[in-house]
Amino acid sequence: MKRRDFLLLGASTPILANELLFGNDVILSKDEWKTLVSLNKRLKRLKRYVGYANFNVISYNNALFYGRNYSSIGAFRKDELDMMHRLFDENPSKYGFYGSKTCYDIDNYVSKKDIVKIPHTGHFIFKGKSQSDYERLTKDIGDTIILTSGVRNVIKQMSLYVNKIYRTHGNITQASYSIAPPAYSYHTISDFDVGVKGFGYLNFTAKFATTQEFKEMTRLDYIGMRYHKNNKDGVRYEPWHVEVV
Repeated sequence: MKRRDFLLLGASTPILANELLFGNDVILSKDEWKTLVSLNKRLKRLKRYVGYANFNVISYNNALFYGRNYSSIGAFRKDELDMMHRLFDENPSKYGFYGSKTCYDIDNYVSKKDIVKIPHTGHFIFKGKSQSDYERLTKDIGDTIILTSGVRNVIKQMSLYVNKIYRTHGNITQASYSIAPPAYSYHTISDFDVGVKGFGYLNFTAKFATTQEFKEMTRLDYIGMRYHKNNKDGVRYEPWHVEVV
């Protein structure tokens, strides 16, 4: 990755240079950008093929298998594989992300016997403390609370991270402020997100903290909030993210 003040990302993303002044932010090179665009599209095709829920838990090697064997996805190219390994293996502190590593194997396997699917959400949650906390939470607050994101294996987190880098026009520093890198997500081992039914995208903004449901959540002593304001991990404020403690 190259550190630079700005980068024209080519005709596929027609942005003026004065719209990309990010100081010391880390921006993809032109070649890296091309790889990222291709990888982002392939991961989206994979999600469409395996289904939204299954995409949350699919393993890295299974993703590669589907790519090799189904033309609607297409085999992952070497440069795409190299990028995924780089994003998984590298230390993201150079992007301003200082969270703890939660996963050490890019081919992390999530066993179906260890998770449970939450009806009407398209998401899984880990059995044990995570499931217990979620069930207590919905009981204590009521049926207006809904699971908005549960288990995310490496490929799902990789897809979210790659897409966020794409949406920030190749700015990995900005992406890492919003989405944990694929080896650093607590969704891979325990945590989950909740929202208010009918609140839509606002569930993933600071607006969630204005809801009655959130105020009631802060009174519960069996859950925590992973990412407070100005947290040491360098992550944005996420009142919707439940820390399993």
